[in-house]
Amino acid sequence: MRIALLSYRSKPHCGGQGVYVRHLSRELALLGHDVEVFSGQPYPEFDQAALDAGVRLTKVPSLDLYGEPEPFRNPKRSEYRDWIDVVEVAQMWTAAFGEPLTFSLRVARLLEQRRDDFDVVHDNQCLGYGLLRLPKMGFPLVATIHHPITRDRALAVKAAKGWRKITAARWHSFLAMQGRVARRIPVLLTVSRSSEVDTRKAFDIPEGRLATIPLGVDTELFTPLPTAQRVPGRVVCIASADAPLKGVSYLLEAIAKVAAERPVELTLVSKLDPTGPSARLIDALSIREHVRVVNGIDDEELAALLASAEVAVVPSLYEGFSLPAVEAMSCGTPLIATRAGAIPEVVGEGSGAGAVLVPSQDSGAIAQELLRLLDDERARTELGAAARRRAVENYSWAAVAAKTVAQYRRAIEGSE
Repeated sequence: MRIALLSYRSKPHCGGQGVYVRHLSRELALLGHDVEVFSGQPYPEFDQAALDAGVRLTKVPSLDLYGEPEPFRNPKRSEYRDWIDVVEVAQMWTAAFGEPLTFSLRVARLLEQRRDDFDVVHDNQCLGYGLLRLPKMGFPLVATIHHPITRDRALAVKAAKGWRKITAARWHSFLAMQGRVARRIPVLLTVSRSSEVDTRKAFDIPEGRLATIPLGVDTELFTPLPTAQRVPGRVVCIASADAPLKGVSYLLEAIAKVAAERPVELTLVSKLDPTGPSARLIDALSIREHVRVVNGIDDEELAALLASAEVAVVPSLYEGFSLPAVEAMSCGTPLIATRAGAIPEVVGEGSGAGAVLVPSQDSGAIAQELLRLLDDERARTELGAAARRRAVENYSWAAVAAKTVAQYRRAIEGSE
């Protein structure tokens, strides 16, 4: 099967959507399918297995208005190439996030010239108006919705102060477009039952239209270390963004409580704005000596970091799936996670659960469980072993790819 996999941005080492593209494309290729990824900045990075299997990358460059080292930059006149660039800048100037729209317009223009090259097109949460042109060109179309960004919008608006509430709402104005487009795509995929319910409600999708395919983890790379090789007092948290949704503030408050009673070191894998809310809170709590922030690490480094920790924490206020939870479980690292979104579904509950669940937005509960686990080696060992079993038994990228191919066939049959 010849597959065009679309991703409007693909953070290579942090962020569920980028991880999804990287691993799914590799496994599809290893199954013998021809895979070409179309991505805007930041571009994905493929491992050697994917390259050996023939995964190809077609770059769909934007003006990269939100990239480092100069986010929200004003491009020079010489950088403008066409009317889509004008739309992209106009969206930024009016406080909107225009990348989903402009990427969809650019990729539709590219695919119009390549109708005979692909059997199916798979969109990764872009859901821009340009996608609606693809079925008219004859392309069977599938889209993955990891979770509706409506939760992100609600939390961002709530956290903003004064007039910034207006700009926070405007930034998420692309959601109206995504809902309209999602309702017109015949085959939709999501990653958890919780996300399926939330997506149907947020985008008014009829029941039965969404197929749920959980995400996977490389259990050979994300593998446990012996207890003796774990760093005493090390806690690891992976947060793809410094946003209220990720709940990092509650973990920082918990670390401050724990640090008052015992040695502890939090390694936070995230891209923090030096003047952003998390950085300010670290200083306000006087815990800078207990917090190390890293970003841009590859999968091997991330796996080694998770496996070196005595405890991992997922403090999110909402997750459509939570790859960090699955990666920590695969490393056999005892996990504390919030009872939010799809997390209980992913980590399990009761006997055999892969994590200790605490209420969201409760720094006291996180601190209590951190103190208990850090002081109880036997509890850590038992929880880590259960977590590893759950990851191996329930999550693999090969299974994700096989189930996704079945949905591609459904889309192709439906378009005939």
